[in-house]
Amino acid sequence: MPKSTEPMTETLAETENYLVWKAEEPDGETTYHVELGNITVHFFKEEWEEFLELARALEE
Repeated sequence: MPKSTEPMTETLAETENYLVWKAEEPDGETTYHVELGNITVHFFKEEWEEFLELARALEE
């Protein structure tokens, strides 16, 4: 069976206006995507972890 070239995606959170999802890329990399209206921000795993740290700091 040939290896798929399409990423496996999973929705992590969703509201009426926003969406966060991750993709398991065929090369083994995990990427995270935050859709804010017509803007999408893309993160590699290390960047995503830093972004979450930043978001948690907002709660303090």
